[in-house]
Amino acid sequence: MRALKSSQGALLALTLLVSGVGISRANTWEPQLQGIVPRALGPTSMGGRVSNLAVYEKEPRIFYVATASGGLWKTTSAGIKFEPVFQYESSVALGAVAIDQDNPDVVWVGTGEENSRNSTSWGDGVYRSTDGGKTWTHMGFKSSHHIANIMLHPTNKNIVYVGVLGKLWGPSDDRGVYKTTDGGKTWNKVFSMPNQNTGVIEMIMDPRKPDTLMAAIWEKKRLPYYFESGGVGSGLYKTTDGGKNWRKITKGLPDSKMGRIGLSQFAKNPDVIIASIESEKDRGVYKSTDNGESWTFLNNLNPRPFYFSMPKIDPQDEQRIYLPAVNFHYSEDGGKTFKVNNMNIHVDHHAIWIDPKDNNHLIIGNDGGVAVSRDRGVTWEFLNNLPIGQYYAVGVDMRRPYWVYGGLQDNGTWGIPTQTNKGYVSYADSRFINGGDGFHAQVDPTDWRIVYAESQGGALVRHNIETGDRRFIRPRPPQGETYRFNWSSPILISPHNASTIWFGGNKLFKSVNRGDTWIEASPDLSTNDPEKLKRGAGMSPENTGAEVHCTIITISESAIKPGVVWVGTDDGNVQLTQDDGKTWTNIKVPGVPANTWVSKVAASRHAIGRAYVTFDGHRSNDFNSYVYMTEDFGQTWTKLSEGWPENHVAYCITEGLKNPDLLFVGTEMGMWMSLDRGTKWTKFHQKQGFPTVRIDDMIIHPRELDLVVGTHGRAIWIVPISALEQLTPQAREADVFLCRPTDAYKFGNSFEGWFEGDRTWTSPNTQPGTTIYYHLKEKSDEKIEVLIKTATGEQVARLAGTANAGLNAVRWAARGARNVVLTTGDYLVELKVGEKTFTTTLRYEDLVAPRM
Repeated sequence: MRALKSSQGALLALTLLVSGVGISRANTWEPQLQGIVPRALGPTSMGGRVSNLAVYEKEPRIFYVATASGGLWKTTSAGIKFEPVFQYESSVALGAVAIDQDNPDVVWVGTGEENSRNSTSWGDGVYRSTDGGKTWTHMGFKSSHHIANIMLHPTNKNIVYVGVLGKLWGPSDDRGVYKTTDGGKTWNKVFSMPNQNTGVIEMIMDPRKPDTLMAAIWEKKRLPYYFESGGVGSGLYKTTDGGKNWRKITKGLPDSKMGRIGLSQFAKNPDVIIASIESEKDRGVYKSTDNGESWTFLNNLNPRPFYFSMPKIDPQDEQRIYLPAVNFHYSEDGGKTFKVNNMNIHVDHHAIWIDPKDNNHLIIGNDGGVAVSRDRGVTWEFLNNLPIGQYYAVGVDMRRPYWVYGGLQDNGTWGIPTQTNKGYVSYADSRFINGGDGFHAQVDPTDWRIVYAESQGGALVRHNIETGDRRFIRPRPPQGETYRFNWSSPILISPHNASTIWFGGNKLFKSVNRGDTWIEASPDLSTNDPEKLKRGAGMSPENTGAEVHCTIITISESAIKPGVVWVGTDDGNVQLTQDDGKTWTNIKVPGVPANTWVSKVAASRHAIGRAYVTFDGHRSNDFNSYVYMTEDFGQTWTKLSEGWPENHVAYCITEGLKNPDLLFVGTEMGMWMSLDRGTKWTKFHQKQGFPTVRIDDMIIHPRELDLVVGTHGRAIWIVPISALEQLTPQAREADVFLCRPTDAYKFGNSFEGWFEGDRTWTSPNTQPGTTIYYHLKEKSDEKIEVLIKTATGEQVARLAGTANAGLNAVRWAARGARNVVLTTGDYLVELKVGEKTFTTTLRYEDLVAPRM
């Protein structure tokens, strides 16, 4: 056994020693982020993947929802309202959650989702809360990556078992079963795995004899282009002495290699256990009536086992067995036969809870969120109040106010307004655009009605969202040739001509007529490595297209000169054309391991030779950060992420539209900002009210200068960055700098939705009104106030200001003084700092928010 110490009660000091560009001076830009308030927009009309549930069975109105990449959510009202209670920790991707059934304020979570798909997020160990999620303590397993199980001893609160699944993308020594007998201060590894690719996927505990446990262990291998589930390491093991000794169980089980195994124990008689077993032969549902010692085959139902395998026995009825998967399967004869519940809710079910006192009461978690049944699954209610959407990409239109579009994991493509006439945005305001797994979404900047939406495998659609007209426009290969398209194939509207669009497969395609016809603008730009083009293997090969490799994953065309196009591929190539695709240069970036996934290329809007590139190595078991900049078309490169913490793998980068020194980088663990072109960085965090969450895409709205952030787990966030766009070095060096505010709008009023009750999650409008930002070089002792005046000098508003060093913010709600009627036009903004006055203007418009 190996003893480990947790970090409970310890002070961890982290010192970053770097040279050159990096984060050697942490929190450098904190003063410049004051007053910038990120806004969670939603939507909640669809959710995201739920990995686990924990319900306080004495009062089921209290339960916790563990999400795959959006943290932990708590309700004390049976789902009428939820609050995020695990959103600022180092990682918010969750695989396990356990609640003390004697005290619902004691909650344990294991980070790192256990569902081992291509887009799964990892974590950094186990956390515990003793106050219902208000505060958390890290309990260890920092390098575990994926925790599948946490088992609490029913009577001895100091005894806890943790099942570590371990790394998804490489070998790991952390895998195994761990036990603490002192409440998590120290841990012992009580069950070591047979090899470095095998980890714990399932555990059950006999409530009558808590020293008796069963553990299902799973061998698997995942690469960027390949997934193999199953191997000699997989199997079922049992201990009867609290983990001191383990026996492999084989009697009645398949005598071939096995994969993922799921287990469920009958509450009234724990000797009865149901198993869902992936195997080379005789896969399916098995039953034991002697506490797991021997097994009997029941049924060959084993749907997509690597992703599901979560059987559940009704706690009151041994004959009633649920097998959640893509569909919701159930048996009424003890597992001999199964039916499909044709429920009118989302598919892909990963978690289920059944009320032990009332087996009509079910809660399930799936790829769309959470649903509840009160009649044993006959009818269901979807809880559409969890903003946990998993966005892959985002786009915006140019309406006033504008809409945001984006593609979500297993939830298609949606559009959502940023403001409405009723004063807030809710689930009812979003609009469904396209089905499938949603990915890239782009809107014609000259015609908001035209939306391009891509689902898995390059299934590209041009959609007129006003008329409903849809056209499938994916490029078709000539006879005798085939194209490859990534699971997430990029589309780009040219910044020079809205009718010109670029689309990435293994080649780059160009259309000058909105996708009606295409030309090949390049040869194969990938490595075209035949070893990486093979189908997945193992006992349950994946054929969803998620492992299609050697393809273009990101495209950027220079806004300065047409035909200068950068391309990045999933197998490590950065390609550049400066002549509209006639010739291409494969550019090598020093310091980046070969074949590392190019997550983003971004041509600068401010210098023709400048470009930014981010690389994502996590699929190659590399969790370092790779953010680079070139000033000379890729001849030389500067690394901008030197010294970044491990696990902050970079997925996207965005350059300021007005400020060439402003940069944002989205990573697995949140968002970073720089005001000096990447020399120094600050991470958005709890102080700004921005969660730790994976960020897959970002875009700056060209008119409103909002940073629209597509998170993979917390839906859409909007960060008002107009002030940052103006904080040049000269502005920051000035004693006082007054930023020009964004436009203020007034909408009509609507009573719609006023009586919906507390179930509706809303994102309050930021209009009518605007925020006046100003920057002080030093903290001031002077009186500060902001005046709003008409063009003729009539005072509209007088607002008290703050005097902090750095950025200050004053909110104006677009209301005039008594007897002053606001009309569309320009208004004067005066900032008074003591005896000094600084002026700028703002635009006010009276309009009605458009609706589809």
